Parts: sequence; C-alpha cells; structure tokens
Amino acid sequence: MNPKHITKENGMDQGMRLLVFPVKDLAKAKALYRELLGVDPYADAPYYVGFRTGDLEIGLDPRDQTAGPLPYWEVDDIRRRLKELVDAGARQDQDVRDVGGGKLIATVKDADGNVIGLTQSP
Repeated sequence: MNPKHITKENGMDQGMRLLVFPVKDLAKAKALYRELLGVDPYADAPYYVGFRTGDLEIGLDPRDQTAGPLPYWEVDDIRRRLKELVDAGARQDQDVRDVGGGKLIATVKDADGNVIGLTQSP
C-alpha cells in the first residue's frame, strides 16, 4: 500500500474516520455506546446515531445490512479512489452517492467479501 493514502498531507486521504455498526434496536444500541464511549451522540435521528470520540466517529445504522462493522476511509477524491481500488482488485459494491449535505459515500468489497467504505466530506 502506498503510504501517501494514509495521512492528510498535500491533499491526500485522511485514513479511517468512521466506523458504522449495523444495529437492530437503535435505542438499546445508543444507550450501550453512550456508556461505552462516555459521550452523548452528536447526531441522533431514527435512521442514524453518531458519536464523536477523538478523530473517529462511531455510527449506529438500523438500516445497514452488513454482517458487521463497516469502516469508512475519509478521502479527498472519492471517484478517483474508488477507481484505484477497483483497479487494485476490489469489487465495487455501492457507487458514489450523496447521503446529505454534500457528504459522499461509496463501498467496495475485497477478495474475501469484506466491505470497505469511502467517504468524502463537502
């Protein structure tokens, strides 16, 4: 892996900034993660609850259908990075889409079926 994609230098990617957990009972999950992380959620909606802890956001998604937590890497150019990952052997899972306020997300799967998310802030 090219280390230029790990840190935010000269306009490069920033690394993993978001970890989303699929949940069945949002209220119970919110109470548990509030206790675990020791902070109240900064985003609290029926479709997503988000906690900020240091440089990492922990998200709870009752609509997520993944088998486990989904890591998202913050990137500067999501379309370019998506193409680079596909060229490197990933399989595109979800194309780039706006999830609100100009925030873009996309996902790929590695050779073993693990889902990797990309996110680009406005």
